[in-house]
Amino acid sequence: MDRLTYDEVKAAGERIAGRVRPVAVAPGDDHGRTWLALEFLQHTGSFKARGAQNFLLAHAEAGTLPEAGVTIASGGNAGLACAWAARELGVRATVFLPETASPVKLARLRSYGADVRLVGREYAEALAACEEFAAGSGALASHAYDHPLIAAGAGSEQEEISARVPGLDTVVVSVGGGGLFAGVAVAAREHGVRVVGVEREGSRALHAALAAGHPVDVPVSSVAQDALGARRATALAVHAARHEGVRSVLVDDESIVRARRRLWEDHRIAVEYAASTALAALDHAEGERVAVLLCGANTDPSDLAAP
Repeated sequence: MDRLTYDEVKAAGERIAGRVRPVAVAPGDDHGRTWLALEFLQHTGSFKARGAQNFLLAHAEAGTLPEAGVTIASGGNAGLACAWAARELGVRATVFLPETASPVKLARLRSYGADVRLVGREYAEALAACEEFAAGSGALASHAYDHPLIAAGAGSEQEEISARVPGLDTVVVSVGGGGLFAGVAVAAREHGVRVVGVEREGSRALHAALAAGHPVDVPVSSVAQDALGARRATALAVHAARHEGVRSVLVDDESIVRARRRLWEDHRIAVEYAASTALAALDHAEGERVAVLLCGANTDPSDLAAP
């Protein structure tokens, strides 16, 4: 399945209502032009909690949660969300991460009681190990981004943003594997909101897929690769990006670092580089009223302190 429907996003929002925190929005400037969607305040510190809840709840409803529990490969945030959602439902979780995973995310993940396994240097290697484990153990294989239930859960956030920012023209969102982007783009289109999907120049899975006409593997090199480190974009994102009103743009690491610093200096908001990636592309947003989705804050903020 290479496309996501608005009905799936709506169903996800209804399914997870009361189990996730409604997104808060805050002014990003003094003119009412820019708004910040503070999804880093979500359970587990990122938007991933939405997709994880939707995925597990849908399987619980269908009676398809096995005794072996759930397993997932992640750069960190999806693993945190899966482990948290599994704990909420009393389900075992086995999480595979690359050895380069953020220590902050790793420590928090273990606090949720997950079985954590470190494999390889990149997400793709952790994913291969996860798939092998699922095949041998019978655990339900979740995915960090490439599944309709995951993307639909993430898209529920856009429904809330549209309700909280009347007259919204454009939403700007970071893109890793594209699950969040796909869900947001589908919901935004329903409300007539344009979408800017932002990637790092050195990790351009969606940009490359659009150029090739289908998902392709790309090299990964970015200051934000612990969260935006997917080698391949989901077909759901590629399909969503082909609609009118959607743009895919690239930014460099220097812009991402500056945007993260600006959020701290101007707003005292400490986010991870994956979140500041969206803000780094604010100039690409053409709408008069723009929402920047700050997707996660599982970061060590010590480097933000003034020297």
